[in-house]
Amino acid sequence: MKLSLIFATAISSFFVSATTGFSFSGQADALTFSGISSGTWGEPTPGSTDTNPVYTGVGGNTFTWGDANVCPSNPSTPGCTVTGSNKLTFNGSSFSADINSAFKIADLTYFNGTVLKGTSVEFVPLNLNVSFNPPTGISQVFDFKLHLVNTPNDATDPEDNADFVFIDKNLSDRSFTFEGNKYTLELTGFNPDIPQISVKALEGGTNRTAIYAEIKPIPEPAMIAGISLLGIYLISRKKFWENKY
Repeated sequence: MKLSLIFATAISSFFVSATTGFSFSGQADALTFSGISSGTWGEPTPGSTDTNPVYTGVGGNTFTWGDANVCPSNPSTPGCTVTGSNKLTFNGSSFSADINSAFKIADLTYFNGTVLKGTSVEFVPLNLNVSFNPPTGISQVFDFKLHLVNTPNDATDPEDNADFVFIDKNLSDRSFTFEGNKYTLELTGFNPDIPQISVKALEGGTNRTAIYAEIKPIPEPAMIAGISLLGIYLISRKKFWENKY
């Protein structure tokens, strides 16, 4: 079989795949997923300097970390502050989401307490349970992770003593299947309009924010392969005409 015939066959297959893929894409864009979310915290991971991690709330929706007893012997000592441990509270919510559009999937309350050095943790898993309404009818747990950044609180500017919570983008999306098609559920951040994967709270302060997500269709493997074949074909044709002349 001639090479040109092989490519012709491949390109023909590509257009069949493309037609199917574009058809699926059009159907996917018209979908709306609705449901309700809830979440629990998993077993945290201490950082390299967290020699004596202290935490509570594994399996619940409120997670605390760090030893808040910064002056247990005499709390009235000048300069002594007991504000409580750092705390994250996750509250799920109902949602209605169009494909490829950001939507609020939950609320997060973040309290920045004062903790003893070495008693903190660095990462905490978020087990996000999503129950989709009919006709989807799927209930699935999506595993995510949050990165906790705690400052030493030795700066004079309150802004420099703020602590942060980051969404771990290495685990920012998870997949599910509906009617034979695959989709990803991605945590996009704390703002529906601009990329914002972190939220901060000043020392002793509380920040209440929403968590946003996005549902995206995953292209069919045949579609991806077809695009690759088209690229190979076009490069080969270009080199053929360059060598001919």
